[in-house]
Amino acid sequence: MSKKILVTGGAGFIGSEFVRQGVEKGYKMVVIDRLTYAGDLERLRSVEGKISFYRADIANREFIEHIFAVEKPSIVVHWAAESHVDRSILNAAPFIETNVKGTQILLDISREFGISKFINISTDEVYGELKDTRGKFSETSPLNPNSPYSVSKASADMLGRAYHRTYGLPVITVRPCNNYGPWQYPEKLIPVTIARALENEYIPVYGKGENIREWLYVSDCAEAVFAIVEKGKAGEIYNIGSGEERKNIEVVKKVLDLLGKPHSLIRFVDDRPGHDYRYSLDVTKIEKEIGWKAKVSFEKGAELTVEWYLNNLDWLSRKRIEVMKYWKEVYESRP
Repeated sequence: MSKKILVTGGAGFIGSEFVRQGVEKGYKMVVIDRLTYAGDLERLRSVEGKISFYRADIANREFIEHIFAVEKPSIVVHWAAESHVDRSILNAAPFIETNVKGTQILLDISREFGISKFINISTDEVYGELKDTRGKFSETSPLNPNSPYSVSKASADMLGRAYHRTYGLPVITVRPCNNYGPWQYPEKLIPVTIARALENEYIPVYGKGENIREWLYVSDCAEAVFAIVEKGKAGEIYNIGSGEERKNIEVVKKVLDLLGKPHSLIRFVDDRPGHDYRYSLDVTKIEKEIGWKAKVSFEKGAELTVEWYLNNLDWLSRKRIEVMKYWKEVYESRP
């Protein structure tokens, strides 16, 4: 297979899974990553020597143009993003710089170089929240984002749509639900629960843990995007969901059970500002048009995830220390 894919954010949690799968599938993979706190070349060690890697900021137009000129990719899969809601609440500026400006620069350069397909990775959070346990978001649901993070992603989402409509750039928009699995940075719910539980530290849970998310195992997400690369139609939107909905408190208890840790470690804390109640995706379109369906159940995925972290305690410990240092600095700087 001769197609060359340029992957932004390819040293991140989901992006690196996509890169590893791409190498297995025989694609030529060009990876761009700024290597912020969330990027890590250890995630790409298994494909070292089989990919081209550039440490670059997608908001650096001159360098990104240089990479396109040298590598001449035919497809762009744009994963790179600031993605942590809590960080966006504390400081929205990096989210606008990377998620909005960076996306606009990539779209411009992709036009210039005649990219044959641009996969713009969005999120289910652009839809806003469902206020009850009924209903699902379809690809035609209106966007109603509620956090600085989700607003920045909705902006990037709409930029992609505009570049398709206005310039004819073959953009496909992808909106996945919550991902989890190996290599996730321990600021997100599942890995932070594992990291703290292993140290017998309390597990902070917002509110009463009643907020509901749809959980997608990371390998399923990457496989769905490859199916879209191969079969998706320019200008279309595809939700990627699993149907595996869980309350946050249920997720935390499941992880504690798998670790053999008591539920007494759970501590309810003040809720996050603007916390969305529920997300849920209608995946009829991707199932019918692309022929993709999630394979890994939440039960199995949770087991695989806990097993991976237990087998990679050195990595988890190092990342946990980074997280603790960051949040200590943040809270000590508050008036």
